[in-house]
Amino acid sequence: MLVNPLHAAEPQPPVSPSPYLPMSRRQISPLYLRIEDISEYQGLSAGDRARVEALAAPLRAASSTAALIDRDAVWAAKRAALELIRAVPLTAGRRAELDAFLARDRRAIEDWATWCAIAEVHGPDWRSWPAALADPGSAEVAALRRELAGRIGFHAWLQWLAAEQLAAAQRAARRAGMSTGVITDLAVGAHPGGADAWARQDVIVPGISVGAPPDEFNQRGQNWTLPPWHPGRLAAQAGRPLAELIAACTRNSGGLRVDHVMGLARLWWIPAGMSPDLGTYVRYDHELMGGVLAAEVARAGALAIGEDLGTVEPWLRKFLAGRRVLGTSMLWFERRADGTPRRPGRWRRGCLATVGTHDMPPAAAFLTGEQVTIRAGLGLLTQPEAEERAAAEAEMNQWLAMLGREGLLPRHAQHPSPEEFTVALYGYLTRTPAVLIGVSLAEAAGERRPQNMPGTVDEYPNWRIPLADADGQPVLLEDLPAHGGVRAVAQAVSGGLNSRSRR
Repeated sequence: MLVNPLHAAEPQPPVSPSPYLPMSRRQISPLYLRIEDISEYQGLSAGDRARVEALAAPLRAASSTAALIDRDAVWAAKRAALELIRAVPLTAGRRAELDAFLARDRRAIEDWATWCAIAEVHGPDWRSWPAALADPGSAEVAALRRELAGRIGFHAWLQWLAAEQLAAAQRAARRAGMSTGVITDLAVGAHPGGADAWARQDVIVPGISVGAPPDEFNQRGQNWTLPPWHPGRLAAQAGRPLAELIAACTRNSGGLRVDHVMGLARLWWIPAGMSPDLGTYVRYDHELMGGVLAAEVARAGALAIGEDLGTVEPWLRKFLAGRRVLGTSMLWFERRADGTPRRPGRWRRGCLATVGTHDMPPAAAFLTGEQVTIRAGLGLLTQPEAEERAAAEAEMNQWLAMLGREGLLPRHAQHPSPEEFTVALYGYLTRTPAVLIGVSLAEAAGERRPQNMPGTVDEYPNWRIPLADADGQPVLLEDLPAHGGVRAVAQAVSGGLNSRSRR
């Protein structure tokens, strides 16, 4: 079960919608807590439990609509409920568990909780705080640690609860028969004004953000607004900050997906005020970084997946494969030298094979041409729309022909339905030798809208699109077992894999 990054966001609304722009990558966002699963919830008075139910009611109602996800409303309600639960005394056993949790990673948790407490007073960007608070080790910060001890304790307590629920999810996955269970996701970096940047100024480079140069799909390049680590300072510490980060992210999971894994070797640095195409690559000690990743993942008994899509030097894929780090092969990028689709048998084995990614429109949007319509409307094309449509149509015809040759669609099928097309693509993935196949819930449900459009900020509701079907009707977790599209994709994948195992 591969999930988006669970990294911690702002301690109070407004909350950034992107899980890839966190305040801390080492901590977990309490936004994901299930309030009713907290042990102390049972100790609430009848009146307080009624208050929690009243807070939850409008959120549950909103989930049954196609309205955009409102994280601010969710977190405001959950935070209010958590304040009530916080007042319930811990049993001796629960207190011992909390103390053990805090002792395991005390400095990191205290830094995070302190940043949260100060952010509640001065805002969630330490660069705008009073100058005396810019140094976590200053006397002024030490005084605030004492003055805000109650709030610091609250935010540390939230981390304990979040870690506890993530561990429970992993245990449930393993009990259900999953060999790996939950695979967490590691973002490229954290917000320049957030807790990680505040606490680790010794390795963070100010005035620079990382991104990607222009490529085929993101023709203007990308600026992720995330500050990079300093390669020299990181090497001087023998990669310890990376080791601590990976250890934190694999503590309660069976695997880790590393977003933009090329960052272990080089990152596209963009000076403040410049456009992405004016950036440059800065190299890192890949032997050190790759060794740290492999060692920490192995120590956790987990698997590692590197998202190595986009501009990648071939040697890096070999380097990572040699350290048992899986790559990522995405169907739309798997082409031969002449631009035609690569036959499934020619894909690499050591990878997670997917149709798309969270940065790409769902498969149905490629079939219908909506992927061009969306990008054209957002001004993300660098060539005339007519040319883009002609190229997209030509590519689609190539894929339809390939699916026909593989017997996954009728030969010369010009107009399969979006569901038939999606099912065929997932059947195609099962014919590759890939050791892992990723099934997108959005694609299985029939969703047409992309979850994220790189190159946009406010122009598109990134990370706020609720799961819906082809008709725009909301699809809830409880709907999945009986959902026709989900069942069809699941059957195509399981059936294809069974056939592969017999070959």
